[in-house]
Amino acid sequence: MILRGFRAVPYVVLTGFALLYIYPMFWMIANSFKDNEQILVTNPFGFPASLEWTNYINIMESYRIDMFFLNSVIVAAVTVPLTAMLAGMFAFAVARMKWKWSGIAFTYITMGLMIPVQVILIPLVLLVRDLQLYNTHLGLILPYTAFNLSFASMICYGFLRSVPKELEEAACIDGANIYRIFGSVVFPVIRPAVATASIFVFLSAWNEFPLALVLTSKPTAQTLPLGVLSFVGQHTVDWGALAAAMTIASLPTLIIYLFFSEFVEKSLTVGSAVK
Repeated sequence: MILRGFRAVPYVVLTGFALLYIYPMFWMIANSFKDNEQILVTNPFGFPASLEWTNYINIMESYRIDMFFLNSVIVAAVTVPLTAMLAGMFAFAVARMKWKWSGIAFTYITMGLMIPVQVILIPLVLLVRDLQLYNTHLGLILPYTAFNLSFASMICYGFLRSVPKELEEAACIDGANIYRIFGSVVFPVIRPAVATASIFVFLSAWNEFPLALVLTSKPTAQTLPLGVLSFVGQHTVDWGALAAAMTIASLPTLIIYLFFSEFVEKSLTVGSAVK
């Protein structure tokens, strides 16, 4: 009995953590169907009295959250594959190919993890302005790709180092060139690592705020995190509309993880089995 009690402890702890993380999501979704009076006075923590879609209609018509949502989709949809492609190619070049400046290139990319964005914020704004990319999607995509490239490259590099070189040697013996080896042999093998990196890059690009704040000033180019600011006034906050906007903003991250969770699990068993 005592042994069974000890075995139950991890499940109890994990259940507690699960509820701790799930309840804020439930509270946000519930508040998206309430007005400010219910949220602040009559029913702050319970279920909504009725499923009213007023807040969702309001954020579409008055706050144009659909425009900010589309901007975020465009930026993330380009940033993620661009970063994944560059990270995979860089990891392959450093982990498998022997060339003179590979060590310096690896160190240079690694240093990107240690430089906070605030340090180069002013030069970056001036550079984007001089390139006439201010208030454009490309003006966000390029910095997002650059800042996420280091982390994505390290994930792909660590995964690729665990993959046997015999796979590439066999392809080379069969007459495949370096591009065919990467596209047909290496990239399919490191797909779990690429998927894992893509999830983190997507979360970074989707939720990024400081760069979007200083690199855009027009609503036509601003992303969803900036659109959420419009619900906060000088003296009041539209809590119901804010909860509805945050609910919509959370859906893509949940969907992306559901689709790629299998690859994330595979990446945790790096190199355990290579077919």
